[in-house]
Amino acid sequence: MNGPVPHFAAQTIRNAMTIDVEDYFQVSAFAEQIDRASWPSRECRVEANIERILAILEEGDARATFFTLGWIAERYPAMVRRIVAAGHELASHGYGHLRASDQSRAEFMDDISRSKAILEDIGGQRVLGYRAPSFSIGPANLWALAALQEAGYRYSSSIYPIAHDHYGMPDAPRFAFYPNGTDGLLEVPITTVRLMKRNLPAGGGGYFRLLPYALSRTMMRRVNRMDAQPAIFYFHPWEIDPGQPRPEGIAMKSRFRHYVNLGRMERRIRALTRDFAWDRMDRIFLGRP
Repeated sequence: MNGPVPHFAAQTIRNAMTIDVEDYFQVSAFAEQIDRASWPSRECRVEANIERILAILEEGDARATFFTLGWIAERYPAMVRRIVAAGHELASHGYGHLRASDQSRAEFMDDISRSKAILEDIGGQRVLGYRAPSFSIGPANLWALAALQEAGYRYSSSIYPIAHDHYGMPDAPRFAFYPNGTDGLLEVPITTVRLMKRNLPAGGGGYFRLLPYALSRTMMRRVNRMDAQPAIFYFHPWEIDPGQPRPEGIAMKSRFRHYVNLGRMERRIRALTRDFAWDRMDRIFLGRP
């Protein structure tokens, strides 16, 4: 797991802005309360939220990578084309938000191949990147990285090097690495800060909504300046949508994680576009024009 790490010049570092394109009812934490069979009949809000995100990125002169579910792309092809037309990278989040760790190798290959084909057909560009739902690639299913390469992906952003009750691989490298040598798939972990022999999350999600913005900004600046590495930040369209429906029966812990500070998120994303330089994953890590 220790292939060579790409190096970056500190004065020219661009950070990677990434969006996991899924709707509020598709999050893994709600899986036990929301039947997949009900998805088509639920109010979808992803299209309106993506329009707001595209406007924020355009105002901030930022480009991003949109890790998109095939399920969403099939239903909102015009939205997918707007993402591409705005100069952003289209990447895969799988088809139906199934955790990689819950699938056999054959099921996983079908999922990542299906989503790649759907996105490429709709978006009209090669799909090179993949992010596993809930960062669900870890020590027990590292075979998934070889499967991704076999399916034609060039990079993954599916391992989060932290300790967490639902995901995480704290012993994994903190920065981009080649798990199987430089001719293999590049893995690009979400950003962490090393403190007191622990990796602290510094790349978005619920932690970004919970912690003060100034602290998150400081941690990302530390990665840029001290580690001379890009920060990889992620969020979801539903995180800028405090008015989303609130399904009943959600456990208190999951409810807190999902809804905390949603009303502050859009303002914080705008602040990020002012405080840092942002670009697409493929440009930063694969050197694409």
